Amino acid sequence: MTEYETLTFEQTGAIARITLNRPDAANGMNGTMTRELAAAAKQCDTAATKVVVLTGSGRFFCAGGDLKDFASAPDRGAQIKGVADDLHRAISTFARMNAVVITAVNGTAAGAGFSLAVTGDLVLAAESASFTMAYTRVGLSPDGSASYYLPRLIGITKTKELMLTNRTLTAQEASQWGLVTEVVPDAELADRASKLADQMAATSAGSNGGVKQLLLTTFGNGLEEQMELEGRLIAARAVSNDGREGVDAFLAKRKAEFA
Repeated sequence: MTEYETLTFEQTGAIARITLNRPDAANGMNGTMTRELAAAAKQCDTAATKVVVLTGSGRFFCAGGDLKDFASAPDRGAQIKGVADDLHRAISTFARMNAVVITAVNGTAAGAGFSLAVTGDLVLAAESASFTMAYTRVGLSPDGSASYYLPRLIGITKTKELMLTNRTLTAQEASQWGLVTEVVPDAELADRASKLADQMAATSAGSNGGVKQLLLTTFGNGLEEQMELEGRLIAARAVSNDGREGVDAFLAKRKAEFA
């Protein structure tokens, strides 16, 4: 287990588990946490890691930025910019790594916590979890990739509703809106996340990375550009070790054993 001050990091085989660990501060993000989250993301971005499980300790997933920390800084703007930059570095790394990122939202996800929660490739939510933007309530504006992901996930109209009214969504509402993959009973969240992580660890990291790459570019590319990317990626997968193993296993009617 790697030692961090504001989060825990544990690697078991191909699965890394990151837990936001400031429960007395509702897992609020200060400069230390976002620096450490960026470092942990970088630590996961290797061939040794095929799955990342990200969750929170205590009653909250993450209540967003630590406003007490911001208020005590000599230069609030510089402090918040530094925290946002490190958070954005972590999110960018998670988005572009081959590993499947599973966010297990164990409680309230507010502000940047909401933003972070929905960046997961697969998003699990406890029944008691809730989601709220909360930025404009304190005179701030969204960060943590919210203005990128939310319009793509739920459209501009619903994104404006969340950002301007600070509406709180229950876990079931978030699922109905398309923000959450699966809602599970609170007591079963950790076990469900572990089972899903094991399932993903048996798949091909290169194929998963290809899926992530294609979906990151889909709204920015035209049809022909996106299809060309698809063609090049599937050709590269076909001659990879995992691609050869997958096809051979299918033809032999056996389970594939991916690296």
